[in-house]
Amino acid sequence: MANHKSALKRIRQSEERKLRNRYYGKTMRNAVRMFKKLTDKNEALAQMPKLYALIDKLAKKNVIHKNKAGNLKSKITKYANSLR
Repeated sequence: MANHKSALKRIRQSEERKLRNRYYGKTMRNAVRMFKKLTDKNEALAQMPKLYALIDKLAKKNVIHKNKAGNLKSKITKYANSLR
């Protein structure tokens, strides 16, 4: 166990951040999952900017890696363009 007050605080902070990051990561994955269930191209194109913003925000905060964010956005765009 930690011997210093600062180490105890760091443990508390890291636990809170871990839970927060897990929540935001799960939220993003669910949003992508719901997006891939869409069948209307206009609706998909309307939702893409919101999903892009969510992914970019998580990449900026290092919840996900920037390359993963790029890959997700690429796959989302491909999916939306494949709809009729």
